[in-house]
Amino acid sequence: MEKLEDIIFYNMDKAIKSYRMYAQKKLKENGFSITIDQWLIIKTILENPTITQQEIAKNVFKDNASVTRIIDLLVKSKCLERKDNPGDRRKSNLVVTKEGESIIYKVQDLILQNRKNALNHIATEELETMNTALKKVIKNCS
Repeated sequence: MEKLEDIIFYNMDKAIKSYRMYAQKKLKENGFSITIDQWLIIKTILENPTITQQEIAKNVFKDNASVTRIIDLLVKSKCLERKDNPGDRRKSNLVVTKEGESIIYKVQDLILQNRKNALNHIATEELETMNTALKKVIKNCS
């Protein structure tokens, strides 16, 4: 029977979780109170202003209930606002506030540094091969 550390999917999951823990630690060390998940949601809305909550959940790999809780916290911390949807009274549009935008821009340099540190000693060719292989895994499982 193969060992866990020899299973590629175990290593992918471990790498992702290790990076998220590392990135969250660096955010905290640098005085940011935002979480990685909150950053992902704000960034997603900035890039897709008309996105629905269900689409956000799909994009950030979270269930709808988790996204709702995160959005509620972001509204409470004044990073997001809910605006009435003129086309459907049952829905609201999510808008990133100036404070939310400011956090994204302030955190950006740290995010880039975190990625650089995580990918240290990995050649460009290795990264390209890994990215191509990961895209094939995604396609195979879709």
